[in-house]
Amino acid sequence: MRVLITGACGFVGSTLARGLRADWPDWEIVGVDNFARAGSETNRRPLRECGVRLGHADIRLPSDLEALPRCDWILDAAAEPSVLAGVTGQTSSRQLIEHNLLGTVNLLELAKSWRSGLIMLSTSRVYALRELAGIPVEGKGGRFVPRPAGSAVTGWSERGVAEGFSTEPPLSLYGSSKRASEILACEYAEAFDLPVFINRCGVLAGAGQFGKIDQGIFSYWIHAYACQRPLKYIGFDGLGHQVRDCLHARDLLALVAAQMKSPPAGSVRTLNVSGGLDHSASLHELSAWCAARFGARTIASESAGRRFDVPWLVLDSSQAARVWNWKPQTSLEAIWSEIAEHAGQHPNWLEGVNDTLN
Repeated sequence: MRVLITGACGFVGSTLARGLRADWPDWEIVGVDNFARAGSETNRRPLRECGVRLGHADIRLPSDLEALPRCDWILDAAAEPSVLAGVTGQTSSRQLIEHNLLGTVNLLELAKSWRSGLIMLSTSRVYALRELAGIPVEGKGGRFVPRPAGSAVTGWSERGVAEGFSTEPPLSLYGSSKRASEILACEYAEAFDLPVFINRCGVLAGAGQFGKIDQGIFSYWIHAYACQRPLKYIGFDGLGHQVRDCLHARDLLALVAAQMKSPPAGSVRTLNVSGGLDHSASLHELSAWCAARFGARTIASESAGRRFDVPWLVLDSSQAARVWNWKPQTSLEAIWSEIAEHAGQHPNWLEGVNDTLN
């Protein structure tokens, strides 16, 4: 088995590349990255040392993909991952679409020519913004908790947002670029009889992630708290009650390996893959955990909201459990502790990351 991983030097791509090399040593792992993202260079040497065939390629450029060896599967972990991408000025709207949509088209064409499978890592932000914002919640115990009336929302239950939840725009430019990529991937699968899987992930986290305020929030918050960077609760009355689920990237390994090894005929193509309700937390709860670990400090507050933010977003991964017998393995405490240990060893980890163009 030969597997191509795009975005191989990003946090998720590098975690999966190392994991596949360790757990399936007879597989050949080919990794490519354009090294545009701050911090990606730090993963180049460790990947090569563990046996990943690593090279430079930008998935926006078909010519960069022409010389790659034929692979049995493409694992697409390359993307502009910020919900604010394309609207804040750090990344243009055209750059976002080129990365997330045109890059996917190029990989689908590659899969078609190779007759290979493709696994796309997608996002919880493909779900409709207005409907997410409309889930009725109330503050309780330092976090937002959905009220029972929310059960009337299609695709939502006490376990979270399921695959049947609305994906109608507006989503955000980021969400729409990923949703459009999902649709094209499904069309290529049907038109050319290709095995394609789409894994919609919640917030991914773990040691070694270059978190930012608009992506990788758990990693960013713990690092910023530990090194005394300013922190602020933004929106929703400035209380830090907004909730997200948290998944360690290595917990994707078993699922993507199973999808590549023996995809069952007629299996569900699109899945939520997340930490779920049991691995969810608010910023207020995360701050309390950081205070116990590093000592108490003051968190600033701003009532005005941030664009595209929602109070509560937890994915229901019941379908992944039913179809693939998959569930997250790493506890929230273990993920946070791993990040905290990394923060102690790398006190300057965040320097430059949030000021660098993606």
